[in-house]
Amino acid sequence: MNIKTLVVAPHPDDEVLGCGGVMARHAARGDEVHVVVMSRGAPEIFPPEQVERTRTELREAHGILGVTGATFLDFPAPKLDAVPGHELADGIAKVIRAVQPTIVYLPHRGDLHADHQVVYLAGLVAARPIDGCSVKKILCYETLSETEWASPHGDAAFIPTVFADITDHLKTKIEALSCIRSQIKEPPHSRSLEVIEALARFRGGTVGLTAAEAFALVREIG
Repeated sequence: MNIKTLVVAPHPDDEVLGCGGVMARHAARGDEVHVVVMSRGAPEIFPPEQVERTRTELREAHGILGVTGATFLDFPAPKLDAVPGHELADGIAKVIRAVQPTIVYLPHRGDLHADHQVVYLAGLVAARPIDGCSVKKILCYETLSETEWASPHGDAAFIPTVFADITDHLKTKIEALSCIRSQIKEPPHSRSLEVIEALARFRGGTVGLTAAEAFALVREIG
């Protein structure tokens, strides 16, 4: 049976960094892969041409990964923590009602960026198991250049509990990330293609796989 999935990204590229391999795996299996990008660059910080360039790059990456559809909510980045939480949650909830996903992927709540933290909370509110909500599983992904730079305390640590085999899809993830040229850095930056691949191989090696993406399970119903 085909599965409907929704990946919630605070910014364009977070979803590819965090779970591009799983997105490609879902698509290869015939599942629907939907993305909601919460923000666009605030105009006083990011020129419109830069915003459009990033979105064009992201659409190219989505095409490689097999994304079914993407929604852009246009909240201002990096100012999501200044947006009322109920507005963020309502935006995500509208997409959930339209898509009816079974699985939702969220950013990790302990990430360094405040935008990631508030999107995580808004996602939990939007996916509450009430009123016939379709969501049965919530997983948090790690985002290089955010998750690993979080506060070094236990309640902020990313502790993976689910490992998804992306051995057959790592190449596709790297190809998709290569499209987002404006966001990828040169090594040894953690958002470089070399380090992203190294993390996938490390996560895989910890559970006997060639390559994996790691997630923290929030809730599973079933």
